[in-house]
Parts: sequence; C-alpha cells; structure tokens
Amino acid sequence: MSHHGVVVGTDGSASSHVPVRWAAREAAMHRLPLTVVHAVAPFRVAASTALWPFGRVPAEVLESQENDARNTIAHAVRVAEDSVDGADRPDIDSELYFGPPVAALVESSKTAKMVAVGRQGRSARSGRMLGSVTTGVVHHALCPVAVINDDVAPGRQPVLVGIDGSEASASATAIAFDEASRRGVDLVALHVWSDADVPEPYRMQWSSLQATAEKTLAESLAGWGERYPDVNVHRVVELDQPSRHLLDRSESAQLVVVGSRGRGGFVGMLLGSVSTTVVQAARIPVIVARQQSG
Repeated sequence: MSHHGVVVGTDGSASSHVPVRWAAREAAMHRLPLTVVHAVAPFRVAASTALWPFGRVPAEVLESQENDARNTIAHAVRVAEDSVDGADRPDIDSELYFGPPVAALVESSKTAKMVAVGRQGRSARSGRMLGSVTTGVVHHALCPVAVINDDVAPGRQPVLVGIDGSEASASATAIAFDEASRRGVDLVALHVWSDADVPEPYRMQWSSLQATAEKTLAESLAGWGERYPDVNVHRVVELDQPSRHLLDRSESAQLVVVGSRGRGGFVGMLLGSVSTTVVQAARIPVIVARQQSG
C-alpha cells in the first residue's frame, strides 16, 4: 500500500483550487508527497438504464467522462505546482476514482498524513454550510482533515488550538505544536471551562473556577514546551461558549486545530456544536484531528 502523504480532493470547480493550493504548501512544509484525488459518478460500474434514458451508457459517453476527469486532475496538478516554488515543490501524484468522492477520500485517508477538502461543494449556497463531501470526510476519515475556506496566504499570525483536557484534544495539541513550529509562529492554546452556557451563580464564582481551568490547560500542555522549545505559547482560559471564543480568536490566527474521536462523534468539543460551528464559520483553515476508537 502506497503512502499518500497529504491528500487533497478536487471536483474541478474554481473553489476546489483553494484547498489544492493549501495542500501543496502544507505538503512542501512537511516534506511529504501530495496526492490529488478526483472521483466521478460510477457510470463505468453501473452503466444501467437508471443512469441513461436511452439504455446502456454509450462507450463514447464513458470515454468523454473519463477524459473530462483526467483533465480536471491535470489542471489541479498544475494549480498545485504553481502554488509552491520549484525548489520546495513536493512530489505530486494523482488518483482517479469511479465512485462516490467520500469513499475515495476515506480510502486514501488510510495511508495519508492529512486530507484537505474545501468547505463547500459545487451546490453549496451558503458560506456557512458544509458540502456533503466535506461532512462525510470529516466524519469518516482515518487521519486529520483540513477544511479550507478562503485562500489566504499565511503570515505571522499564530496557530490556535482548542484544548478540553480529553484524550481527543491531545491529538489536536500535537498537530498544533508541529504546525506552529514549522510556520515559525506562536501558538494560542485556548481552554474553555464549560461547553454549555454557564448560569449566573457560576459566573459569580469564575475567579475560583478559573484556577481549575488553568490547571487543566497546564496539564494538557505539560511536556510540549520541551519538545517544541521554539514555540511561544499563549495560554487562554474562558468560562463558557467555546465556539464563540474560538471563532473570535480565529480572526487573528492563521490556522485552527480542534480534536475529534473515531466515527461516532467528537469528544469535549462535540460534533454538531463547537467543532462543527468552527469548521462552518471560520474564515481560516481548520484542522480536525482524528483520534480513532478501537
């Protein structure tokens, strides 16, 4: 089984070139190969009257479909090549699948270090709506997933990581330190005491609760400073509403990292609430760190 390095999905749309450019720079920074993946409707597998009103799909239609798919990949590869200087350009490969794109990307994720996808699909009408492919990959990929929205070149802004003290966020912490180190930027480590809105009586006790939150964050960061002495860490604790704090701080960051676990959902920062909100609404890239169960 080959090692895919960084995998990026493309559907041929202009918006899909954004994650391609990001993935090319990410692969170069990590000195990993880049694999461009494109999947098309499985006419070649089905070729039935259900998919073609005049009977079996004609051979010339299948051939045209395959040619279009190969042109899509070739164009995406050129976009990737143009995104990185020649001396730093990663090895670039491509794979064409006849089947559902989620299945193709999940299959590639088995041997990948990271999978990158755009936030919206071809049919997305809202900037706050995840495309169906992105949603499927975030749920089922077997490696970290980077969800890319706007094509913003990284500057000196820090990397932001959400830490909740769970095993799941340990994976996010590892990725965040590595990304900050490779980019040569600071790391903002955010811990929020409660996922839910906190009632007023607890708000009045925040000064005492804050010590508990700071202890949890310190324990989660223990040892990482020794592994990455070049990374300057800013520790931040807040009382509640983690998605709001992550999104607010993402406005002055270049990358957000959040944690997840297995196929059944997120831990701490729960799927359907905090992590989903950040992936949907952040204007910068978000890496969802997969922690596999079993």
